[in-house]
Amino acid sequence: MVQQERARSTRAAIIGAAACVFEEHGYGGTALAAVATRAGVTKGALYFHFPAKEDLAVAVIEEQHAIASADGMRVQALGRPALETLILVSRGFAVQLLRHSVMRAGIRLTFEASAFGHDVRQPYLDWAARFADLARSAREAGDLRPEVDPEAFALLVVGSYTGVQMVSDILTGREDVLERLADLWRLLLPGVVAADRQDRVPLLVDLFLHGTT
Repeated sequence: MVQQERARSTRAAIIGAAACVFEEHGYGGTALAAVATRAGVTKGALYFHFPAKEDLAVAVIEEQHAIASADGMRVQALGRPALETLILVSRGFAVQLLRHSVMRAGIRLTFEASAFGHDVRQPYLDWAARFADLARSAREAGDLRPEVDPEAFALLVVGSYTGVQMVSDILTGREDVLERLADLWRLLLPGVVAADRQDRVPLLVDLFLHGTT
């Protein structure tokens, strides 16, 4: 049991260190020796857990998705209306992106995945499915216009969100990512929120900016 706990601790330390190095240098610029040094482990210990650099990159991507998914499930468990939940889930992703190097490294590695041949579609499909379910519930509750296609809306949100945070990273190192994503919702929501609930749009944008969780 002690050995298993030590192994889990070592693996977590390696993933955390790898995230920092991948975030700073990208996949191509990362050396496993640098990861081992950052993690405070021997090369042998690193290779025991991750025989190749691509294995480590995949582990960081998977951990990034796990962190984001866990926060999304936490928000959904609050039982708030579906549209509010969607807004808060998207806020949570942005906050986690600011807080965790694993999140930032996972995003960077997703866009560099062609360098190590990893299929990165699943996290995007998972988020699209989650947002589509929330959009469908929001439409049924009368918060979204009846003509809104949940799947199309979800893919638009995922794609727009990805692009906005990328541009924020390029221009400001994501210092303004919450404000830019709030702009996305400020511009998008009037076109999808039900006509008789347009007065909620500013409240939803404020919810994204400030949150309540």
